[in-house]
Amino acid sequence: MDVHDAIRSRRSIKRFTDRPVAREQLERLLDAAVLAPNHRLTQPWRFLVLGPETRRAYGRVFGGRKAAKVADPGAAGAVARKLEEEYAALPAMLGIAMRLDENPADREEDYAATFMAVDNLCLEALDLGLGTHLKTGAVLEDPRVREALQLPPDERLVGIVQVGYPAEQPLPKPRTAAAELTRWLP
Repeated sequence: MDVHDAIRSRRSIKRFTDRPVAREQLERLLDAAVLAPNHRLTQPWRFLVLGPETRRAYGRVFGGRKAAKVADPGAAGAVARKLEEEYAALPAMLGIAMRLDENPADREEDYAATFMAVDNLCLEALDLGLGTHLKTGAVLEDPRVREALQLPPDERLVGIVQVGYPAEQPLPKPRTAAAELTRWLP
């Protein structure tokens, strides 16, 4: 698959088959990630391969946060249990963290580079016939998530990437044409 086709065909996959993802495939994704551009070769990224227990622990925290928004206690409990089970059952899940540089300007550069690594990882997954779904948000800052993922204080969790064989291929979502978002300057 050429890069042009890969960029246009990559989708966020919401449902995966039960087929396991081999360790060698995950290693190949991570090997692609570290090839991302980064200023002064800081290599700020850190990767976490979450096993079933850690996926369950993450799902427990995520489910509890979602359940807290549900008024009915019975329904809230069902939401929490469902999400805990869904995360535990995922074929593979990667935590993407970055080392926190003391310099705010370097930290910003590192954040951008880390997301370039995520993009490399997702495109490599597509080439292997795998699907990915990047998750971000406030849950990544939850101390219970940090504890479950054993994150040291000098690292920031910037994303969770679910990985597996797609159970379905979503249709592309409409995008604004680049021409409408571009200004050509003299």
